[in-house]
Amino acid sequence: MKRTIIYHINAEEDGLTIGQFLKRKKYTGQNLTQLKKREQGILLNSKPAYVIHKLEEGDTLTINILEEEISEKIPPVPLPLHIVYEDEDLMVLDKPADMPIHPSMKNYENSLANGLAWYFASQNIPFVFRCINRLDRDTTGLTIIAKHMVSGGILSVMAARREISREYLAIVSGTGMPPEGTVDAPLGRKPGSAIERMVDFEHGERAVTHYRVLQEKNGCSLISLHLETGRTHQIRVHMKYLGYPLIGDFLYYPDKTLISRQALHSCRLEFNHPITGQPMVFTSPLPEDMQQVLR
Repeated sequence: MKRTIIYHINAEEDGLTIGQFLKRKKYTGQNLTQLKKREQGILLNSKPAYVIHKLEEGDTLTINILEEEISEKIPPVPLPLHIVYEDEDLMVLDKPADMPIHPSMKNYENSLANGLAWYFASQNIPFVFRCINRLDRDTTGLTIIAKHMVSGGILSVMAARREISREYLAIVSGTGMPPEGTVDAPLGRKPGSAIERMVDFEHGERAVTHYRVLQEKNGCSLISLHLETGRTHQIRVHMKYLGYPLIGDFLYYPDKTLISRQALHSCRLEFNHPITGQPMVFTSPLPEDMQQVLR
């Protein structure tokens, strides 16, 4: 993967070192270490430079990214991909149900990573898989993929700082919920299970979910959810904790009368582009199987 990023230094940035400037742009320490190893990784006015060099107004700072390694443990497989957006730095995909993000021992060739490995291998582009907001196997909707180490590092920092707004749609069992509310309940592993999580006020990690009821029909409620934190199974466990579990959830409410998978969809992502800083908004409509429940 090759990518060249050019910055034009303005008066406010005059006097900063290259390192200080790049850290303001959310470059990670690992990013800087990797760039310093390349002779042409950092250029100041077309000449190789160190991160301690000071910048002046009118300077041109060029960052050259070259990644030749690939994710060797992800075999390329020709799988259909619904690409919502793509540029030199990132992709946004709309993931279907029954597709995990990563390959696993029991599902080695039917993952989003496998499909992307094929997508880039067919273009002879080395690619390391970097998924920013991971979705469960049967959760549908929008997910962000970083295309190189710098965008990956910056997007990961943005996610940790809660600078990526994520909205989900879920269908839960039951009606009569308060019109909106917040669940602030820590989550931890369920004893005896390698997969399940539970609300654990003694040992769990803080987890916060905001919800709003959109519709009630057929004994179910369609709700919108915004996450402040991104714990494993957060929405699924929080909704069960409230007494309104997601329908079709094989782990926490294994009733598949209305739908064959947990009724959860990543419907909206909002964030600033990691390189340009431009605001970006992506939306995905409610999938057909979830619509069917509400008819």
